[in-house]
Amino acid sequence: MIQYISKPFKWFFKLEAASGLVLLFAAVIALIISNSDLSNAYFDILNSYLKLGVGIFSLKLSVLHWINDVLMAIFFFLVSLEIKREFIQGELSNPKQALLPIVAAVGGMVVPALIYIAINFKDPVTLKGWAIPSATDIAFSLGVLSLLGKRVPLSLKVFLTALAIIDDLGAIVIIAFFYSGEVQYFYLLLMLGCLIILLILNKFNIKNFIPYLIVGIFLWEFTHVSGIHATIAGVLLALTIPHKSSDKKHSGSLLLKLEHAISPYVAFGIMPIFAFANAGVSLEGVTFTSLMSPVPLGILCGLFFGKQIGVFIFSYLSIKLNFAEMPNNSDWLKLYGVGVLTGIGFTMSLFVGNLAFADAATHTDGVKIGVLLGSLLSTIFGYSLIFFGSKK
Repeated sequence: MIQYISKPFKWFFKLEAASGLVLLFAAVIALIISNSDLSNAYFDILNSYLKLGVGIFSLKLSVLHWINDVLMAIFFFLVSLEIKREFIQGELSNPKQALLPIVAAVGGMVVPALIYIAINFKDPVTLKGWAIPSATDIAFSLGVLSLLGKRVPLSLKVFLTALAIIDDLGAIVIIAFFYSGEVQYFYLLLMLGCLIILLILNKFNIKNFIPYLIVGIFLWEFTHVSGIHATIAGVLLALTIPHKSSDKKHSGSLLLKLEHAISPYVAFGIMPIFAFANAGVSLEGVTFTSLMSPVPLGILCGLFFGKQIGVFIFSYLSIKLNFAEMPNNSDWLKLYGVGVLTGIGFTMSLFVGNLAFADAATHTDGVKIGVLLGSLLSTIFGYSLIFFGSKK
């Protein structure tokens, strides 16, 4: 079975490994600039406003919001295409195979959230960040795993990919229900109208993307002003793109065409831009005491301790109780090492952090510090555990 699904995954792993390095480079550059003489210019550019369009058909947003609301909608569109494909004909289409990453993902979301809540339960403002350490950055985690080469069996890479995709699905649900603003019901009805049109296009199996794109643009605008986060429009659009289990080639599936067409642009364009715009944080005045404040401490502990504990314990119990199977050619140490790597939250954690503290900007630096430290520790420990615990 692993051989059957290995071909598409090999292409995906190569892409994620390379994009993970580009993400790291973008984050490092952002940290350097934000702690140099260019820091004022860096933040001024992100907070400056850019208008596109003419008259009523124009949109004016800050550069940061263009990145986080518009470009990230494309990212979530791609993520949702991947989720849909996986449930129709991929690793998640087989209940027996899907159970282990699903259970592991649940553990990897619940335990970090509980740890964060335990540290921040006294403050209702900081408590809003409970979902920040629940996210896994698929590009970074797979990039690190790919650097280990043959020390990691393909089955574990498939496991991590499926787990991260389910993790993204969980993040989408959390954003939709917990991090949206006050709902404007008129625009919600317009959203519903767009969604009905998209479903009709799907029903008639329209394989030209232009009609979907036109309706999708209106869907994004209505979502943006409805109070629901604009990235949800990308999710809804992706779920209406036609794809069948019998579609094996790009020529027969609009979903596969779109996924392969936009993946490089997302991996090497949108994600590095997001990392560059969101990873910049001034480290001036950062002390051990400030690191121990509730927000960064909760995120750090949630990512580094919570993710590995949740993923491994939930995986261990599901395998021991015969609900799921150990990935082929794997063992408990390697499985645990992969669990540690899920603590690389980076992109998704930063994104959720922006939403959680949109009205409490004083905590955003703490979010960035907690995410960066938690992800760094998870990278070092997870990589070392697998590298020294297995033979090439």
